[in-house]
Amino acid sequence: MRITYLGHSCLLVQARGQRILIDPGAFSPGAVDLTELDVILVTHQHGDHLDLPRLPALLEINPQARLYAEPQAALVMEKAGIGAEYTVADKTLTFGPVDITPVGQMHALINEALPRVGNLGAVIRAEGEPSLFHPGDAYDGEPGQIDILALPLNAPWTASRDTIAFAQRIRPRLCIPIHDALLSAVGRELYLSQVKMFGPDGMKVRDLADGIAADFT
Repeated sequence: MRITYLGHSCLLVQARGQRILIDPGAFSPGAVDLTELDVILVTHQHGDHLDLPRLPALLEINPQARLYAEPQAALVMEKAGIGAEYTVADKTLTFGPVDITPVGQMHALINEALPRVGNLGAVIRAEGEPSLFHPGDAYDGEPGQIDILALPLNAPWTASRDTIAFAQRIRPRLCIPIHDALLSAVGRELYLSQVKMFGPDGMKVRDLADGIAADFT
């Protein structure tokens, strides 16, 4: 499995010949130039995960890509003239040798004054490859045993203690920090240090902030 971090919550995952793009949002502008994509997956409707103005350009240069989204996000796209297939919690999608299973239900609470929206994270599995869980913007998903966790570091909907509790519950062998666009360099280092100090025993942290693709076995 090869993973490239494209900023904030956006990952390009290459596994068994499939190129899967997760959450091409407004804070990940480099995603719009990617080609040869097989799957584009959107966990929820917020702009930092779904860049509606730029998405048509991405689809134009990837006419073969299948676009999947959490149902409310798919409806938002439909109103903008963009067709997407709905994901359904626990209903696995199969792309060649790669399985993608949506998990979760709702976006984490931001504020009682804001209505919550749907959120479906994604578990990616393929024989001979490590498993990956991208939770979107929630810590409610139950992915089962996984190898790699895309771990949101910071958001209006979470605190460092919640991030660490999530990592402790999932207990991956490795985590990749994501969802960090609101942090300064100093703040990011602080959050990372807390994950390293207080995360589950044996969990390694692999920081891909340099944007260079990394291979995982």
